[in-house]
Amino acid sequence: MNAKILILLGVAALAAADSRSVEFRGYRAPSSESRSFESYESSEAKYDFNWAVDDDSSENHFGHQEAREDDNTQGSYYVYLPDGRRQTVTYYVDGDSGYIADVKYSGEASFESGSSESRSFESGSYEAPRRYFDSNESK
Repeated sequence: MNAKILILLGVAALAAADSRSVEFRGYRAPSSESRSFESYESSEAKYDFNWAVDDDSSENHFGHQEAREDDNTQGSYYVYLPDGRRQTVTYYVDGDSGYIADVKYSGEASFESGSSESRSFESGSYEAPRRYFDSNESK
């Protein structure tokens, strides 16, 4: 008798779990009926930008320019280095060629005599760090 009741409950559970009679509200792959034929692949890239920072109070001077059309990208960026030189990187990418850069420096490297960089190298004195021991520790 118990076996008949278990079989009857199992059949009832299967009927209740029939996916055709209940709307599924979870995630599943989209059906072919709802699939749009619009492509989400990246379209041809085309852009051009240019920006620069020129702040005399903080001595920050740098910038970047880049242009791209399809798989061809070219641009340059520059920065004024602490030693007074200007570093300019000109680059391009043509399809799968990779990033090809040309780095150039203009100006002469020099430090002013009062700058912190020159003073740190001119000072010949060095003091070793001190060790502090608690009176209870052994040396």
